[in-house]
Amino acid sequence: MESRQPIDKQAAILMVAVCAVWGLQQVAIKMAAADVAPVLQIALRSGIAAVMVGLLLTLRRYRLKCRLETWRGGVLVGLLFALEYIAVSIGLSYTSAAHMVIFLYTAPVFAAIGLHFRFPAERLSGVQWAGIVAAFAGIAVAFYAPGTPSETWLTPRRIGDALGVVGAIAWGATTLSIRCSRLAEAPAPLTLFYQLAGACLILALIAGATGQTRLHLSGIAIASLAFQTVVFSFLSLLVWFWLLGRYLGSRLGVLSFLTPLFGVGFGVWLLDEPLDASFVLGSLLVLVGIVVVSGHDLLRANRLQAHCST
Repeated sequence: MESRQPIDKQAAILMVAVCAVWGLQQVAIKMAAADVAPVLQIALRSGIAAVMVGLLLTLRRYRLKCRLETWRGGVLVGLLFALEYIAVSIGLSYTSAAHMVIFLYTAPVFAAIGLHFRFPAERLSGVQWAGIVAAFAGIAVAFYAPGTPSETWLTPRRIGDALGVVGAIAWGATTLSIRCSRLAEAPAPLTLFYQLAGACLILALIAGATGQTRLHLSGIAIASLAFQTVVFSFLSLLVWFWLLGRYLGSRLGVLSFLTPLFGVGFGVWLLDEPLDASFVLGSLLVLVGIVVVSGHDLLRANRLQAHCST
């Protein structure tokens, strides 16, 4: 299996762009929810993007043998991807886009832990574990606000938050499944096709079975679906799988903690979601965690380069 390398400048820049797109997608779903049910939005965007990726695979003439060797892993990641977005689409009916993006993007924690125990090259140092703890604590401080004394513990918001965590676990399991199957050596568009096709099929069936088929193509709905399909489901996920095939997954995963910050910023800007002091404190903890974990490899590489040049 091809070895992965630590994060460099190119990976860091691409991940920041990807995180901005990912942070906006939850807000885009929420904005168009009145015109298109979230589960139908995700089914539509996944289906259209799957066709686009399928055309890319055809144009690049990927071998049939490659597809046959990867179908088992493809079915698994398709199911996991669908589970992730079932949780997201239902959860957004109960909680805010900001809360959803925060809890969904705890996925790198689950992925990093799984990769740590599965691959020697993905082992995290004690300092990096501390960084993960700091980042996760920052997320909790920023967004887990206790309810009022008169509320029961199981409020709608907490149901939505819990579904965000379910989605995060499914995403983390997807990353681990890719690395542990033949998909680890498969072209990124093929892996993405499996995920998109699985999500489209399963979520379309759920939308039909539950009557969530309303479709009002307003300007917001069209813009949201275009963004979700072309920018998120096609371009950003292709870049993500390209990065995952070349760089250490646990390091990339921790960098994706930037996504909640973008998500909250877009939520405040576009949906007028509240922003308070706990967000500022939590954000600082998240940034510290990112610097500790992701900066560990960069600092070590810079020190080695400086030592070799002297």
